[in-house]
Amino acid sequence: MPRAILCVLDSFGIGGAEDAERFGDAGSDTLGHIAEQCAAGLADREGLRSGPLHVPNMDRLGLGRASLLSNDKAAPGLDFAGEPEGLWGCAAEVSNGKDTPSGHWEIAGVPVRFDWGYFPQTVPTFPEDLVAKVLERSDIEGILGNKHASGTVIIEELGDEHLRTGNPIFYTSADSVIQIAAHEEHFGLERLYQLCEIVREIADPYNIGRVIARPFVGTKASDFVRTANRRDYSVLPPEPTLLDRATEAGRQVIGVGKISDIFAHQGVTKVLKGAGNEDLFDKTLEAMTLAEDGDLVFTNFIDFDSLYGHRRDVAGYAAALERFDRRLPEMIAALKEGDLLILTADHGCDPTWTGTDHTREHVPVIGVGPGLKGREIGLRSTFADIGESVADHLSLASGRHGVSFL
Repeated sequence: MPRAILCVLDSFGIGGAEDAERFGDAGSDTLGHIAEQCAAGLADREGLRSGPLHVPNMDRLGLGRASLLSNDKAAPGLDFAGEPEGLWGCAAEVSNGKDTPSGHWEIAGVPVRFDWGYFPQTVPTFPEDLVAKVLERSDIEGILGNKHASGTVIIEELGDEHLRTGNPIFYTSADSVIQIAAHEEHFGLERLYQLCEIVREIADPYNIGRVIARPFVGTKASDFVRTANRRDYSVLPPEPTLLDRATEAGRQVIGVGKISDIFAHQGVTKVLKGAGNEDLFDKTLEAMTLAEDGDLVFTNFIDFDSLYGHRRDVAGYAAALERFDRRLPEMIAALKEGDLLILTADHGCDPTWTGTDHTREHVPVIGVGPGLKGREIGLRSTFADIGESVADHLSLASGRHGVSFL
C-alpha cells in the first residue's frame, strides 16, 4: 500500500483568488511578486542571494504552469519549457478566513464555514475584561504588547522589558489568535504553558481559534530567538478530518512541525518538532523512514510565513524558497514505489503587500511520485480536494467537501 507525504509551504500563495478583494488583498501574489522583485534585482542581498528567482525543481514539476493558471501569467523566471513532470494546478480557499487553522483544516478536508473571533487593530487590542480575567486567574501582574505584531519583531522590541518586569508579551495577528511570548528560563516554560491553558479557557467565549505559547531564549534584543518549544492550544475542527480518518483506519499519521498543534493534537499518532525549515526538512526525511505502508506524513514549513512573509522580507523569502528547492530532490529520492508527495500552501503572505498579515490567494498544488505521470489538475474549487486526493491515494473513506484529482 502506498504512503502520502503532504508538505505545506506555509504562506506560499500564487495569487489570483477571486474573492481577494473581500479581504483587501486584490492583486496580492506571493510567488509572483517575489519573482518580479528578484528579476528586477530588488531582492539581491549580499551573502544571501542574487538574480532571478531560481527554483528549477519545483518549476520542473509544474510550479510555473500553476502560477500561469492562477494569474494568466507565469511568475518571472519560472519558464520550464517541457511538459511538467508532476501533477500541477492550484486551489481556491472556501473557508471564511485566511488564517492558519482554516487553511490546514480545509486541506485536510474540512472547510471552516463559521466566523472566527478576531481582535481589532487598536492599541490596546485585547478587551479589558479579557485581560482582567487573565490577571485574576494567573500569577502574572501585567502584560506587555497588547497589539498586532510580528512575533519575531515584538520580542526584539519588548524582550528586554519582559526580562526586567517579568510580564509576558501578549500579541495577535490577522489570525484568530492570542500569542504569548515569554523567556524559557527567566519566566519558565511550564509556567508559560500553564498560563496559556488559563487563557485558552478565557478565550473560548470570544471564539478565538488558538492560544499559542511562544517561548524564546537569549540575553538581549540582538540575540533573542524563538525556540521549537512552541505549543498551540487550539479548538477542535468541527468534524473529522483526513487525519482522523487515517488514524481510525489504523494508519500512522506523523505530524512534523506545528501540524499536531493546528489540529488540537487530534488525529496525529507521532509528532516530530523542528526549529526552522532546514530542521523541518530533516525531520520530514526522518518521518519518511518511520512511515510504513498506508501512512501519512504531514509537514508544515513555517519559516516562509513567520520569518519572511509577516516581516515583509522579500529577499529572505526568495532565499528560503531557493533553499527548499535545492533540497527537494532529497525528498523525492526518499519516495518509494507508489508514494505520493504533494506540495501546497495554506494561504498567502505576500511580502510586498501592505501591513504584516496573510493575503487571500490561490495556493499551488504540485504532486509527484515514482511512476506518476505529469498532467494538469486544473483550478480546484476548494483546498479540500487535496485532502480527498490523499484519502483516495491511501484508500481511506471519502469526506463530504472535496473531490479527488487522482
